[in-house]
Amino acid sequence: MIRMFVTLFALLLALPAAAQKLDETPRTVVMTAFQPEWDALVSSIAEPQQHRINGRLFLTGTLAGKPVILMQSGVSVVNAAMNTQVVIDRFVVKRIVFSGIAGGVDPTLAIGDVVVAENWGQYLESAFARRTRSGWAPPSPGDGESPANWFFIFPRGTVMGNAETPPKRIYRVPVDPGLLALARKILPGMALERCVPASATMREGSQLCLPRAPRISIGGTGVTAGVFADNAEFRIYLHKAWHARLLDMESAAVMQVAYSNLVPAIVFRSLSDLAGGDSQKNMIATFARVASVNSAHVVQKYVAALPD
Repeated sequence: MIRMFVTLFALLLALPAAAQKLDETPRTVVMTAFQPEWDALVSSIAEPQQHRINGRLFLTGTLAGKPVILMQSGVSVVNAAMNTQVVIDRFVVKRIVFSGIAGGVDPTLAIGDVVVAENWGQYLESAFARRTRSGWAPPSPGDGESPANWFFIFPRGTVMGNAETPPKRIYRVPVDPGLLALARKILPGMALERCVPASATMREGSQLCLPRAPRISIGGTGVTAGVFADNAEFRIYLHKAWHARLLDMESAAVMQVAYSNLVPAIVFRSLSDLAGGDSQKNMIATFARVASVNSAHVVQKYVAALPD
């Protein structure tokens, strides 16, 4: 009896820490990776309330009249996965909507375009093969779904599961079909910003403009790795082997955590550069601002159309 009482008491002590929520309102998480993406959205949050976890700011309030949590995942896959799980554990999360910038991989896309991929893969979840007399020899064989290798890099996918699906090897995590259907319904034809006010280092009153008006493109694959990719040859490989349209450093990690927790998720990314396809140098420093603004505009319209 005493032992049972002690065990029960220990469980009761542990329960509040595991279940404690900072806010009980069901909300849409509007996730960004870093400061420029956050800056493009934070002024649109009404009645903001600040919450801090592990030194990171989570802002509850409303966006377009809908209850939201605005947050930064942090840059790269570990930060993105960790902080996606944090927000799911500490708030009542209905869905995740990611707003950010990315590198373009599909040569039909241009800087400023907003891409809504239908699935996300992790291109460096892979085996590095050894060279033999007969060619590259990966330590484990692939399967029928494996994208082709790039020299010694052989994609392996990621084993994941959730409460409804046993763990299995997955190469591309699908975006929630209902969220994707809403994007297809309301976003085509939406006008995007071609010019934004120039930075403080440029002449007062000047504007920074893209060569052509940006467009919204829905569908295809996005890919993620903890790498700032700026290599023309590897860009061609990703488009050919993965059928990738864009790449970044967070989205597939967010999608994996959402999948594991059965939380619907979708990602909006505006191209700030061409991941090595830029003609002279990587253009993120020039166009991160306009790309962040375009993604934010699309996400604002999208959140306004979400069901209550």
